[in-house]
Amino acid sequence: MNPLVIIPARMAATRLPDKPLADIGGTPMIVRAWRQAAASGLPVAVAAGDPEIVEVVTDAGGVAVLTDPGLPSGSDRIMAALHALDPEGRHDAVINLQGDMPFADPGLATACAALLHGQPDCDVATLVAPEADVSDRSNPDVVKAVLAMEPGERHGRALYFTRSTLYGDGPVWRHVGIYGYRRAALERFCAAPPSPLERREKLEQLRAMELGLSLWAAVVDAPPLSIDNPADLEAARALV
Repeated sequence: MNPLVIIPARMAATRLPDKPLADIGGTPMIVRAWRQAAASGLPVAVAAGDPEIVEVVTDAGGVAVLTDPGLPSGSDRIMAALHALDPEGRHDAVINLQGDMPFADPGLATACAALLHGQPDCDVATLVAPEADVSDRSNPDVVKAVLAMEPGERHGRALYFTRSTLYGDGPVWRHVGIYGYRRAALERFCAAPPSPLERREKLEQLRAMELGLSLWAAVVDAPPLSIDNPADLEAARALV
């Protein structure tokens, strides 16, 4: 397997405009995210929706490709960048890391790659983490993953993802929005329109499930800090 990590980024974030260029300890957020990904040892590129993002990444020594700013999702941006960077199809897997996770452990990318490599029937790999608090179970902002996984295992097949409340005594897994796609699965996903369940739950991964793609998830200890609003940005700056 020959995976490529691609980080989608665009300036037009509703809750935090110009987010990729937000300064965190003297370094733009997208550059921090790129450096963390590069520490995985895998090849990394940024799929940028704006020339300003390309400029800061290339100035830092990274690879970035400018994509159509009107693309509807990060997955579409990744697909466009993959076609531009690798038209020959040398990379048979793509790891989608998020540009708003500037402290993401490099091992998250390799965990997705390892799941694709170790599970031949896995089309899409992703990550989950244990619930942080019992309130996560009823919080619609916390996406829950329902897995077929035996006690003590660290990976399992994903059966569903939901924002709804989960009941019962079993563990509740928080979804971590990092994905690994087999190239053919990403192409099939991006060629399909949003599915009914995807529109209902506002969860893109449900489109893959409705297409019949097999999703697997690996357990990580904790989700990385995701910067979605000004308060998150201040927390990141305080952490630095």
